[in-house]
Amino acid sequence: MSKVTYTSASVDWEAVHREFDAALTAVRKELGRDYPMYIGGAPVVMSAHAPLVDVTPIDTSVVLGRFAAASPAHVDRAVQAARAAQPAWARTPWRERIATLRRAAELIRERKVCLAALMSLEVGKSRPEAMGDAEESADLIDYYCGQMEEAGGFVREMGRVTPVERNTDVQRPYGVFACIAPFNFPLALSTGMSAAALLAGNAVVFKPSEDAPWTGLKLYELYRDAGLPAGAFNYIVGRREEIGDYLWRHEGIDGVVFTGSKAVGLRIHRGLSTRWIKPCLMELGGKNACLVMDSADLEAAAEGVTRSAFGFQNQKCSATSRVYVHAKVSAPFTKLLLAQTRALKIGDPTERDVSFGPVINERSVERYERAAAQARKEGSVLAGGLRLTEGAMAKGHYVAPTIARLPLTSSLFREELFAPVLAIGEVESFAQAMAETNAVEYGLTAGIFTNQRDEIDRFFEEVEAGVCYANKRTGATTGAWPGAQPFCGWKGSGSTGKGGCGPYYVAQFMREQSRTVIEGG
Repeated sequence: MSKVTYTSASVDWEAVHREFDAALTAVRKELGRDYPMYIGGAPVVMSAHAPLVDVTPIDTSVVLGRFAAASPAHVDRAVQAARAAQPAWARTPWRERIATLRRAAELIRERKVCLAALMSLEVGKSRPEAMGDAEESADLIDYYCGQMEEAGGFVREMGRVTPVERNTDVQRPYGVFACIAPFNFPLALSTGMSAAALLAGNAVVFKPSEDAPWTGLKLYELYRDAGLPAGAFNYIVGRREEIGDYLWRHEGIDGVVFTGSKAVGLRIHRGLSTRWIKPCLMELGGKNACLVMDSADLEAAAEGVTRSAFGFQNQKCSATSRVYVHAKVSAPFTKLLLAQTRALKIGDPTERDVSFGPVINERSVERYERAAAQARKEGSVLAGGLRLTEGAMAKGHYVAPTIARLPLTSSLFREELFAPVLAIGEVESFAQAMAETNAVEYGLTAGIFTNQRDEIDRFFEEVEAGVCYANKRTGATTGAWPGAQPFCGWKGSGSTGKGGCGPYYVAQFMREQSRTVIEGG
């Protein structure tokens, strides 16, 4: 089968659709079952808490499964299991750890169509988005394994101060990481965060999103089937108010890797380090801008913005959520953008050719409706602005892709919505566009469309964002891939200055130890 990325062009889609249809049928046969947690390699079904009922946002009457919900006592057990397993896993030669993780990547590729079908049902991804999520997961593992190999296991001979000493620099694991994952890339982000921690010799306590526990369970099964030792990766599902804070505050947790909202990330960052500073690796969302200058290829710009604004219903940290368009080309660009947006096929994203599905839950619908109401009050809603309730869509969380022309003072240019609302503002110059772009707390992705080389150069030099694109028709601000575009958030979008998909990621899960031996003494 063809490899599908988020920006794939040369794909045999008929073959993909045939396999996807078969996988979807197989996945649907598994609906409605009860699933345990896995702690120390053993299933755990008993819990005082009501199970977490996983439903599809496509039709909320369809129960995907019921998942045993963890209590703080289960968190204690998971952390204890991880601490018990971690020393032996850390002592495992690094080449053997790589071999285990590479087997997991192979299994992902073998199961990718079923994994994609499951994600399409569970979180509402279109077929291309879901296939890309699965493919990226395997590529993340392979890329991080390559980092470990290139660094020789992160063991380096150092210089000598005296002839009788031998000095070695060794990167060592911290111990146990809490891995807290979001719903929007339920396999890729969970895999990338956990695989890097595991490669470094850490054990992991993994909490998937409440909206994607089934995909999280499949990741546990992938690691188990690849031969990861029991206890090195523990899978617990629970409600944020019951175990969310308890997990990352646990005294047995040595570090946290988290993808989610800026508000939650800042709370974790402030509260994690009490006795000493602990590693806290975070990607915290964005409010990503695209600049469309007066020399731009407007058709390319309209396509690139549409793809990035409405792919997966704008529920990507990298999604384009605001556009600053030069006043000279505002009218023709907007006309093209509206045409592209109206051409989107809205519906059940498990079906072929549907490109726009539901948002993840009712909270997202409410956030969308508040933003649409604000847009109508402050400016002009050019497209969308409504919840969709026609036919089968009445059973799910469907809203219309929305474009609003707004004054630059609107807070909709500054607040992350994670909903398909695109704000458009007119600017008179490149300098004004850059000033507006940088006037937010976030700094994840950004894009520009221009045929002026000096504007591209200035854009890269001046923009306060970690992932930057120029003239990217396949996605104005989206589409980062392992080994190609490091995904690093600046300002309120990240915590370490080094991002996933990039060459410095794995090393962040280790701490440095200098070893000196006096020879012949």
